[in-house]
Amino acid sequence: MGILNVTPDSFSDGGRYTGVEAAVAHARDMVQAGADMIDIGGESTRPGAVAVDEAEELRRVLPVIEALRSAMPTLRLSIDTRHAAVARAALQAGADVVNDITGLADPAMRAVCAEFPCGVVLMHMQGTPQTMQIAPHYEDVVAEVRSFFEERLALAMADGIAAERICLDPGIGFGKTVEHNLALIRGLESLRVQNRPLLMALSRKRFLGALWGDDTEARQSSLPTVVMSLQAAQYGADMHRVHDVADMRRALALRAAVCSPNNWS
Repeated sequence: MGILNVTPDSFSDGGRYTGVEAAVAHARDMVQAGADMIDIGGESTRPGAVAVDEAEELRRVLPVIEALRSAMPTLRLSIDTRHAAVARAALQAGADVVNDITGLADPAMRAVCAEFPCGVVLMHMQGTPQTMQIAPHYEDVVAEVRSFFEERLALAMADGIAAERICLDPGIGFGKTVEHNLALIRGLESLRVQNRPLLMALSRKRFLGALWGDDTEARQSSLPTVVMSLQAAQYGADMHRVHDVADMRRALALRAAVCSPNNWS
C-alpha cells in the first residue's frame, strides 16, 4: 500500500503532493515500483496534528481520487479518513477501501461501509491525534488491542459489514510508546481475530528514529522501515503501508525467495 498524502502538514512528506498533477505522478511512480494499492489522505494524523474540517479534506482528496480513477481504472484506491462524509464521497468517486484510524468508532462510518461494497482497514488508536502520545498506558497492550479488534469486528458485523471485507491495523505509533510498538509487532499473530489480514504501517514512524538513534535519518532513509517491516512480516503481517514502495517491494521479494525457494522467480 503506497502512501499518498495530499496534505500540507504530514510529518514526512507534507506539501509535496498537494497538486493533482504531482499527486497523480507520484501515484504512478509508486505503482510502477510495485504498489498494489494507493492510500490517499487529506488530513494529517501525526501526533499533535490540527484537525481539518470535512470540506477542506474533500477539497484535497476528491480531485486526486477522480484523476487516479480516470487514469488507472483498475488501480485499487484507499481513502485514509476518519469522517463518514469524506468516506462516502470518496467511495462515490471511485475509492475501493476505507482506512479509518478510529476503528469504525462512528456509527455513521459503519453505515457508510455497510452501504458500499468496500474494503475496510480497522485501526486501533488510544486517544486522538492531538492527545495520543501524552503518556499512553496499557496493562497488556497486546491483549487490549486484541480485545478492541474483537469488539469493533462485532460492531461492524452487527451493522452489516462482512468480516471478509475487514483488515486489522494495530496502529503503531497511535497512542503507543516504543515498548508498546515493539510488543505489538512481536505479538502480531495474537492480534489476528477471525483470521483477518494484518496491516503494518511502520513507514518513517517516530519510534524508528528512537530505535535508530537518529530521528532525521530514520525519516530520510528507507532502511529502518524496511528492516522493521520485514520483521513484522516474519511475525505475521500480510500488508505494508509505506512511503518507499520500491525498496519495500524488493525486500519482500528477497524474503519470498528465502521463504518460498521454489517460487523465487
